[in-house]
Amino acid sequence: MPHIAHHAVKLIILGRDGVLNRYREDHVKEPQEWEPIPGALEAVARLNHAGWHAVVATNQAGIGRGLIDMASLNAVHQAMIRRLGDAGGRLDAVFFCPHTPEEQCDCRKPLPGMMLQIAQRYGIELAGVPMVSDNLRDLKAAVAAGCQPHLVRTGRAAALDDEQVGALLQQVPGARVHRDLQALAEALMKP
Repeated sequence: MPHIAHHAVKLIILGRDGVLNRYREDHVKEPQEWEPIPGALEAVARLNHAGWHAVVATNQAGIGRGLIDMASLNAVHQAMIRRLGDAGGRLDAVFFCPHTPEEQCDCRKPLPGMMLQIAQRYGIELAGVPMVSDNLRDLKAAVAAGCQPHLVRTGRAAALDDEQVGALLQQVPGARVHRDLQALAEALMKP
């Protein structure tokens, strides 16, 4: 096995609901409920083709609340990965927190535990790693983990007006805003 040079892995951390697929108040409980946001899967494929590794970090409190079981979550993620493959893209991994807020784990966003697991898995520093979300909680998780926070105005952020987005950004220094995942991919691929 040749020794791999220590140049940084180009890694992007994506939220799931509201970033890749339509956000549902009632949780995505089965593959049929997982609906991609138009252009999102193609955006991941474009990033992959430009050498980026994509991982998902998602809070799935529905497990802790008994609304969805592991088999169903796995089926949803298999469907997501298949749909992404059909669009020419891939995810390296899906990290998730199964806990409810009441369980006070350290992996539930806004805490950075899940991102720290990702950093450990890849053996990288998180500084400068883009983390994409559609809500304030996940932006705070990005900052707590040392990632570069990016807000996409899809999912939960789609309902916010410019003033509300501005107010949200004041709580997250250095966050960047994009129309959607395609706009973010274009921004990341600019030399």
